[in-house]
Amino acid sequence: MQKESLHMTERQNPTTAAVYARVSSDRQDVDLSVAAQLRALRDYAQKNNFAIVRQYVDEAESGRVADRPQFRRMIDEGSKASAPFQVILVWKFSRFTRKREHAVAFK
Repeated sequence: MQKESLHMTERQNPTTAAVYARVSSDRQDVDLSVAAQLRALRDYAQKNNFAIVRQYVDEAESGRVADRPQFRRMIDEGSKASAPFQVILVWKFSRFTRKREHAVAFK
């Protein structure tokens, strides 16, 4: 019974999330298109009790952080004490960064 109550509480209080999508060129596969990434992220969020409160998209941008204005904006907003979201969802880790050591800096 306690497990069911906990599950119901989790459903009532979803985790707030930002979604981030990125393509580095218009020649990438359809599976990696921004629209496909966002569809997959919305589906994942719905199935896993996340409430998407922000969406950030960088199109035709390289993986370098300095070259991605929406990525920088997302990190800046998420770093504040009054951040509007608790987690960041990405379709694939490479959309966030290609180098794992860079991800550590944003944890």
